[in-house]
Amino acid sequence: MPEGDTVHQAARRLHTALAGHTLTRSDLRVPKLATVDLAGRTVLDVTARGKHLLTRIEGGLTLHSHLRMDGAWRIYAPGEPWRGGPGHQIRAILGTAERTAVGYRLPVLDLLRTTDENKAVGHLGPDLLGPDWDPDLALRNLLATPDRALGEALLDQRNLAGIGNVYKSELCFILGITPWVPVGELPEETAARLPGLAKKLLEANRERPSRTTTGRPYNGQRLYTYGRARRPCLRCGTLIRVAEQGDGSRSRPTYWCPTCQQGPTP
Repeated sequence: MPEGDTVHQAARRLHTALAGHTLTRSDLRVPKLATVDLAGRTVLDVTARGKHLLTRIEGGLTLHSHLRMDGAWRIYAPGEPWRGGPGHQIRAILGTAERTAVGYRLPVLDLLRTTDENKAVGHLGPDLLGPDWDPDLALRNLLATPDRALGEALLDQRNLAGIGNVYKSELCFILGITPWVPVGELPEETAARLPGLAKKLLEANRERPSRTTTGRPYNGQRLYTYGRARRPCLRCGTLIRVAEQGDGSRSRPTYWCPTCQQGPTP
């Protein structure tokens, strides 16, 4: 599941494969970009902003993509079979003489002027893995809606950018509170600790192929709660529970330990 750490990894792979090289192939398979041909232009940079990918191209252009739940960019050498999915799931192909980047199942793919990138990412809060990270601003953003459940506030990329469903559940477990606790009811010490802990978790995983929050990346113990419904809590042995959380438009499974975490539950 792409979250801030995996998106930054994808940006690094794309940057290494494409930056400084001239495109020899360009195929953008969405109707609004079907006639666009970027071949002959040099890729300048690929960077992540929260969960967004910005591929900057010669001529003042930026190819903006978002992976959401299922999207992925794969890099292939000449002659290497493409294994990212069936051909009808391909949304973008950017090829150079040395490498080909193939975007699968990309729900968002736009081409914009580089000077207009803020139209795509300007709404985002501080990026946990970006140069604009500001823990004080992130905390102020979260506390601005005190009645909102913490889990929902953490997923709102306008507050801070990079947290997805996995880190939401894991952060709440480590803090010892349920994801349904209103932000305004967080103990002052817990609230102050939250931004730094979130950054610590993402930083620890930005280079790892397999995400872990427990420090035990083996025997199904990589994560404290996420994906572990009806399995014993690694800390107390109570069975982990799962329920949907959301505003009704995008409900997502949320995991918690009823013993280790205090606060309201469904």
